[in-house]
Amino acid sequence: MVDSIDAWLKQNGITEVECLVPDMTGNARGKFIPAHKFIKEDSRLPESILVQTVTGEYVDNHWDLVQPLDSDMLLEPDPNAVRIVPWAEEPTAQIIHDCYTRSGEPHPMATRNVLKKVLALYEKEGWQPVVAPEVEFYLVSQNTDPDYELTSPPGRSGRREMVRQSYSIDGCNEYEPIVNDMYRYCEAQGLDVDTLIHESGAAQLEINFLHGNALDLADQVFTFKRTMRETAFRHGIYATFMAKPMTNEPGSAMHIHQSVVDKSGKNIFVDENGEESQLFKYYIGGLQRYIPNTISFFAPNVNSYRRFAKDIAAPVNLEWGYDNRTAGIRVPDSSAAGKRVENRFPGVDVNPYLAFAASLACGYLGMKKKLSPTPHCEGHASEDGEIELPRNLLHALHLLTTCPDLEEVFGADFIKAYAAVKMEEFEAFNRVITSWEREYLLLNV
Repeated sequence: MVDSIDAWLKQNGITEVECLVPDMTGNARGKFIPAHKFIKEDSRLPESILVQTVTGEYVDNHWDLVQPLDSDMLLEPDPNAVRIVPWAEEPTAQIIHDCYTRSGEPHPMATRNVLKKVLALYEKEGWQPVVAPEVEFYLVSQNTDPDYELTSPPGRSGRREMVRQSYSIDGCNEYEPIVNDMYRYCEAQGLDVDTLIHESGAAQLEINFLHGNALDLADQVFTFKRTMRETAFRHGIYATFMAKPMTNEPGSAMHIHQSVVDKSGKNIFVDENGEESQLFKYYIGGLQRYIPNTISFFAPNVNSYRRFAKDIAAPVNLEWGYDNRTAGIRVPDSSAAGKRVENRFPGVDVNPYLAFAASLACGYLGMKKKLSPTPHCEGHASEDGEIELPRNLLHALHLLTTCPDLEEVFGADFIKAYAAVKMEEFEAFNRVITSWEREYLLLNV
């Protein structure tokens, strides 16, 4: 393994290596190491980085989550996650690492290990998940003062988008220089990006990835977010993966298409006659049963819950339907071999490793426990229905921490750590007095 990485570094003339670890939020932590030292030295990082909040703080029970010595964890490079950094001035590689404890066990707090743990459950059954994510994001003008609202950036025409332009070709072309650089960077890194569309929001775009292995696709989404931000920086704007960055624009999602194949490569969602299998229905039943308990993985930040409102193209209940985009669980039209389920609940602000792990865990539990779904929805899923999802992170974490089935799948230590980190973020947000409160409560209560 190390020899193959060493050969790749020399072949590409690499002088510096970014040793990367996805943290709890899905952002890159790590260190830079000169290439000539990378192979010779063991890489280590403090395990505390795995339980840091998005604000850079630590939780009150920090020392209950990690070793009291604040020990290092061991990093092991994955030869399947070695890529060029195409925007670097010097020849630089980025390598995603797996995290291990000092005793050599997979670190329970590492989100990449959490996904591996779920995939191992499938492997034990002779199954392999196949996923295809759709990543939405906004391009916005640079904003250095968080008190000001975000605005769309000028395009090639010099004008800002002000109207809905869903699937607009000319709308995409407004940002052609940025898009071209993004594709060039993605190709250099071997990212399997497929189609690009203009979504309904102002300067909101969507990139679809080709279907494939869940761990590889999580790595690719993790890498793509870094890539898109860097591309935008180089054009003097921001790319944001907030779930709901602007008041009057729709939120951004990361829909996850998923299916399961057996050892022969056959889709287990259909039977020998090409009809929907019972496992397919159980999979949907598992999503319906456990999505409320896993919603904090699909909506991991305080801002995430602003997506879940009626009439803004986001699911608000647990309905499922055939080619029904108003339902949170959609079964797209497809051939028998392509039979799949689309989970429309995740926002684009997710940690992709945890979002994939949670969605696959829901389906796995449904198949193992033989959970039948409700009848499919044939109309508008949210037109008259109530919002059935948690409306804030506090409620979502309560549902997560009171579900023994998920604790068994993800591990008690990880659930405890994740809930602690997200609770700290919720409390930090709750201490902030917003402009809405000053506007409507200052002189009226």
